[in-house]
Amino acid sequence: MSGRRRGEPGSAVGKRSRIGIVVAGAVVTVAGLVVSTSVAGAAGDVGGGMLYAVLVYLGVLFVAPRSRPLVTAATAFGLCALIEFAQLTGAPAALAEWFPPIRMVLGTTFVATDLVAYLSGVIAVGAVDAAARRRR
Repeated sequence: MSGRRRGEPGSAVGKRSRIGIVVAGAVVTVAGLVVSTSVAGAAGDVGGGMLYAVLVYLGVLFVAPRSRPLVTAATAFGLCALIEFAQLTGAPAALAEWFPPIRMVLGTTFVATDLVAYLSGVIAVGAVDAAARRRR
């Protein structure tokens, strides 16, 4: 044992593999594309929104792999909400006209219920992350 306490930087609890984060991000991206193209109606919208939030969570985790799940979840939700509210400005729609693939990242139309899906997604992934962190 190195003398470090659980949860301190450098301890097993504080570390997350960036490679694992990237792999998880790839899996979530594929799942999100499948949901967005094959699940119709509200279920597809909510599922896609939740997976989008999970991907943002993983992005935050990639940048700050030692961050605590609550901080990561709050940051991810804040970014999701910022992007959703930015849709009220029309800027994402204009960017999507210039570069169509950006529509998948920024969206184009504000939908308030997306915020609930994002919150649900970050809560779910944050709970899984916290549980995994405790096990490490």
